[in-house]
Amino acid sequence: MQSRVSKLGLSAAQFRFEGSVGARGRSPTDQAMEILTVAQRAGVDLLDAAVAYPGGETVLGEALRLPNSFSLMIKTARADRGPDFIEAEARASLKRLGAVRGHAIVVQSAGDLFGPHGPALWDKLHDLKDQGLFDKVGVATLVSDDPAGVARRFKPDFIQAPVSLLDQRLLTSGTLAAVRDLGVEVQLRSIFMQGILFLPLDRMPAPMKGAAAGLSRVRRMIAEGRSDPLQAALGFALSRQEASRVIVAVTTAQELQAVVAAASSPPPDLDWDGMAMSDPTALDDQRWAAA
Repeated sequence: MQSRVSKLGLSAAQFRFEGSVGARGRSPTDQAMEILTVAQRAGVDLLDAAVAYPGGETVLGEALRLPNSFSLMIKTARADRGPDFIEAEARASLKRLGAVRGHAIVVQSAGDLFGPHGPALWDKLHDLKDQGLFDKVGVATLVSDDPAGVARRFKPDFIQAPVSLLDQRLLTSGTLAAVRDLGVEVQLRSIFMQGILFLPLDRMPAPMKGAAAGLSRVRRMIAEGRSDPLQAALGFALSRQEASRVIVAVTTAQELQAVVAAASSPPPDLDWDGMAMSDPTALDDQRWAAA
């Protein structure tokens, strides 16, 4: 049986690549290397290398130069630039990461597949897979994308979907179970929902102000269950049988150490169903899916 920690995947989306020198005088490469070292020692072997910062892949590539066992996932380039550009960018991403081939290439917006360039994009991704450049092709989805419909139509190797302790819609609707039953792997992402569970109520972003009472209730339930928000968020996500992977985003090695420690502990005995939120503003996946 897959261990709880080995079910984790690491996202580099929130690594701190900006600037030439980071905290305590360390370079972005040093900081990335520290995070990746913690991940390797813990047995986290899947790295989502899709980064937003210019030069981020190059920094990651420098940090990955030491022997490592990471399976790399990268994102696709813009579909409207054409299939040749998509292939060129995929190869350039791997080169910047110091890799000959990748584990997976991921369509970052499911809507791209339904646009005028969708068929050419999808054909090119499977061509890259057939060439042996990637083992798998995946699609990142929002709740509004109908992940089960995407899985039925395109049959990707895996779907990434936003699910959290607070946003359980894709579970309660049976959507992720349907995806899994189609033979499509499920990876959970956005499980921390931009850290909303961890923020003081007076620091809640404007879209969540109306959900403060509900968040207070969830936090009280967690505390009464002798747990904490990090353990609860991870315990919930890692216990989902529909999912084979849970992707977490961290900014520092210390944050990843806390995640690994929480994932290594037995899951708390909490009323998961009772913690789901229904506030439509709070659960606007266009606003929160990048969490």
